Amino acid sequence: MTNEATIMVVDDNFILRQGLQLLLEADGFRVEAAVNGVEALEKMIGHPPDLILSDVAMPGMDGYSFFKEVRARPEWVTIPFIFLTANGAREEMFEGKGLGAEDYLVKPVSRHELILTVRSRLARSQQILLAQLQTAYQSSLIMLSNAIELRDEYTRGHVERVMDYSMTIARALGWTNGRLKPLRLGSILHDIGKIHIRENVLHKPGPLDQEEWSEMRQHPVIGAELIKNIDYLESAMPIVRHHHERWDGKGYPDGLKGEAIPELARLVAVSDSLDAMTYTRVYQAALSPERAYQEIMRNSGLAYDPQIVSAFSSVWPAIRLRMHTPPPTNSFIL
Repeated sequence: MTNEATIMVVDDNFILRQGLQLLLEADGFRVEAAVNGVEALEKMIGHPPDLILSDVAMPGMDGYSFFKEVRARPEWVTIPFIFLTANGAREEMFEGKGLGAEDYLVKPVSRHELILTVRSRLARSQQILLAQLQTAYQSSLIMLSNAIELRDEYTRGHVERVMDYSMTIARALGWTNGRLKPLRLGSILHDIGKIHIRENVLHKPGPLDQEEWSEMRQHPVIGAELIKNIDYLESAMPIVRHHHERWDGKGYPDGLKGEAIPELARLVAVSDSLDAMTYTRVYQAALSPERAYQEIMRNSGLAYDPQIVSAFSSVWPAIRLRMHTPPPTNSFIL
């Protein structure tokens, strides 16, 4: 069974280089070998390895110079780099770590230590790449969600604020990473279904008629449908579909009541309401943060889960500090 990873072994000692190659290949890795940094760089062009294992003292280009060349290339900067050092060469170890190398191995290296170190660094590299991918994905989702919200100039930044308030409340509840990830995604995507709501409905300055209100109430359903076949976003679906449900069962789209409403959606409902109340919309004037806070407290046990409202109340001073100063009354658009 192959590990599906390519290791670049760079050492001018033929016997050691061959020995490392045999050990790694026996464990299922693909191996490219080079006698110094110059040859390794040539082989890496177009075919970068997943990890580099390099001696320090080599003719032509030593390990330190090779490392600096690798890190100077943006496309190679994330490749894990392990130095091979001579037994007792403490200065080499310190210098390699000072340059930013991920690890070092002292020659002669045992098979167990070699494989354990290589696997560990590859696993860590995959974790970092996954985290970077997820960060980029999240940034893209925020951009998409804000693009939807920016059809109305008065909701600019809504997504980030709802996410921020939600994460703050969740931490007060003691929620761990297993819940924080879907909460973050769901708070970003909660209104994505509005992409299919007509502009004249979204921006209507007065009350919606029955047909328009029916259309607006479909945006949670539409949003959930949009993401249901995307594995990475599956955990966000309950928030997207149910963030407009009410604790008393008078919400939409499914009229769920109390604990039948997914807990993550109950939390986002509070954050979403807070932001909606404190920013002027085409159909309503903004409330002051204090008045919005009072409205949420008043509706505890009616619109909102009392336990989540209690957690919200405990972190209200911190949330209030991060909120905007409301515009003057005469700037409201009714």
